[in-house]
Amino acid sequence: MNDREPKSAKQSEAASDITAQFVASVYLARTSLARNPLRSTLATLGIVIGVFAIATLGILGSVVQLTATDALGGLGDQVIVSPNADAGVDRLTDRDVALISRAVDDATVIPIVTGGALVQRGESQTFAALYAVERPGDLFSAYSGELPERHRRGAIVGSDVASSLGVDVGRTVTIEGREYRVVAVLAESDGVNLLQPDGAVLIPRSAFADESFTQVIVRADSGSEAAAAADSIRDALNTRGERVTILELSQIVDRIDQFFGLLNAFLVAIGAVSLVVAGVSILNVMLMSVSERRGEIGVLRAVGVQRIDVLRTILVEAGLLGVVGGVGGAAISGLVALGLYVVVPEVTLPVVANLRTAGYLVFAVAFGVTVSLASGLYPAWRAANQRPVEALRVK
Repeated sequence: MNDREPKSAKQSEAASDITAQFVASVYLARTSLARNPLRSTLATLGIVIGVFAIATLGILGSVVQLTATDALGGLGDQVIVSPNADAGVDRLTDRDVALISRAVDDATVIPIVTGGALVQRGESQTFAALYAVERPGDLFSAYSGELPERHRRGAIVGSDVASSLGVDVGRTVTIEGREYRVVAVLAESDGVNLLQPDGAVLIPRSAFADESFTQVIVRADSGSEAAAAADSIRDALNTRGERVTILELSQIVDRIDQFFGLLNAFLVAIGAVSLVVAGVSILNVMLMSVSERRGEIGVLRAVGVQRIDVLRTILVEAGLLGVVGGVGGAAISGLVALGLYVVVPEVTLPVVANLRTAGYLVFAVAFGVTVSLASGLYPAWRAANQRPVEALRVK
């Protein structure tokens, strides 16, 4: 115990001395910077602009990326199976759908018949895509009315078609001479949807002249399960030739995400250039400060102040400029991000307020402080290595 107590006391005393030296360096640095407030303010402003540029460009790129990801919605867990026209296959049969269903036990298989026609009500008419989906609830949701468990009769109208024709549930529309009663109006699509339901009308499969399927959508629980489903479908349908083409939407989503990642890195690099320019400004400020205080530094060195103390004081000055400028730039950038949420309806709060946004703010501040300290290294080394006699010499 007697050996440990003195050691602990020495460690505590050493830590106290380091803290005191740092506090003293901060006080001296603040006093020195206050001697020429205009020059210090301009140097700090350069850091503010640089940090603001890095953080804001990074956040803007992140917001665009996350907003695009939200718009793509659940496309990443979908697989589109279509007939391969190059192999002479124009349509998919009930047998093809049965094979797909057996190949993917845990996924939802949605066969679709597609077409297009004029939809009329009275004197109003509009062209709409026609779809036949046996279970509409697997893909769509209703704004008014109820989607049938199995679509056997009536029409389900997209929001744009309903608005153009002025129809609602219970009214009738005419398609190619046939009259259909509207049983539901689809909710407006709020993301990317390959079927574009807003401008479509869903009618029973029996209403099509050719009831064979034009494509099959397979929905899995995740992107990895969708990829496994795609492999199983290839094995089931393409063993004797490429009868179907299989589009894995997860690959498209991944490529879009990679593109936005590269764009984001490019934007951050542009912002970093402005911060490096600000670092040159700090280098100039520190060099001028050291030159003006040459006599003062000589006195300090003559009375016994160590080189490390001079070095630390100059570096703290540069660090203070970086911290003040970095925090200021990050604060302004954060306000800009919140402004995006307020002004742009497509930008949601989770897209703006997340760990990625916080990461860009922290990175920008840290990079700003690092650039400031790096800019102060040479002036600090130059000041610490001045010979006291030469520093005191009056020219």
